[in-house]
Amino acid sequence: MAKFVNSIRYSLLFLTVGFLSLLVYSFFAVPDEIYTVQDTPSGVSDIYTITYEQTDSKGMRSFAAGQYKVKVSLFNIPIKDSTLLVGERRYVAISGDVIGLRLFTEGVLIVDIDSIYSQESSVSPGEKAGLKKGDVICKIDGEQTLSSSAVHNKIKYSGGKSLEVEYIRDGKHYLTVLTPVLSSLDNSYKGGIWIRDSAAGIGTVSFYDVETGIFAALGHAVCDVDTGDILPLLNGDIVEADIVGCRKGTSGIAGELCGVFSGESIGVLAGNTDTGIYGVFDEWDKEAELYPVATADEVKKGKAQILSTVDSAEKQFYDIEILKINSDSPDNKNMVIQVIDSELISKTGGIVQGMSGSPIIQDGKVVGAVTHVLVNNPEKGYAIFAEAMLDAG
Repeated sequence: MAKFVNSIRYSLLFLTVGFLSLLVYSFFAVPDEIYTVQDTPSGVSDIYTITYEQTDSKGMRSFAAGQYKVKVSLFNIPIKDSTLLVGERRYVAISGDVIGLRLFTEGVLIVDIDSIYSQESSVSPGEKAGLKKGDVICKIDGEQTLSSSAVHNKIKYSGGKSLEVEYIRDGKHYLTVLTPVLSSLDNSYKGGIWIRDSAAGIGTVSFYDVETGIFAALGHAVCDVDTGDILPLLNGDIVEADIVGCRKGTSGIAGELCGVFSGESIGVLAGNTDTGIYGVFDEWDKEAELYPVATADEVKKGKAQILSTVDSAEKQFYDIEILKINSDSPDNKNMVIQVIDSELISKTGGIVQGMSGSPIIQDGKVVGAVTHVLVNNPEKGYAIFAEAMLDAG
């Protein structure tokens, strides 16, 4: 009998110590400031209850945007007082439309350095000036350079006179001197630099604000095909585009939507960033259906859909699965996704170039946009959080 009593006593002691340890752990586990948005769970575990003015508000649906002093309890035992910060739920209209992009750079981008054959020898004026692939020339002899032709003419008609060049590298401005060389091939002065001032292509609009017409597209930056650097945007626009075909993706070879520009300008570009292309429509549907934007912690693994235009038919939803969530990813690869829709796979092989920006919908919320394809498996790819695109835009 004594052994039984001692056993009960030790069990109660063990449970008491365990429960007190849980209370102490909960005090430190529950943050002093709890962040959430309207109509969402609180951001703390479901085992806790949050009360405000004696009203159980665990679901947070009674909270407007603002700041509240709340009490957090565990099994109706108060743990600590915290501050609840409730942000406004953001809403956007989803798109999925394919557009044509025309970008003009801020200055001219050096895409390669070359040697010039003169009568005496082979020399590289660009290399001697310290210029490198990826540099952006913004001024020559104090004059702003807005086009490749302007730079070309400055060099061609220099008469061999040294030119002061201001350029940008890694966000910093530098000065150097470029001395053109007379080419023995065509008897004209050259600088030994290959340059570019514009780019064009197609992509997909992710979503837009019905009040302002501001849109986000692609989910990643437009980069130069030769340097891989983000093109420094001076200005640009978007135009209507039609899909006329598709090169299906296969293992080792990325597929591509084949599109043509089919209309006039329908908007202007304002930014080319790591999280996508941003701009403003000239005209837009102000009555479009609004979708809530999911916060990063609301996105979960499992079934979802993308809205894409991949042929001459109307845009449509296709089934995908979110395989992995990389919340701490510093780039635009917050999710690993896989196409599971047989119709889309038969049309494109999976994810292809041109689908970047296709919005992802899960549980009625916009959770992100397609960004990249995994070349070795075109049915899989990466996606960025919609929240990240909005925050950057």
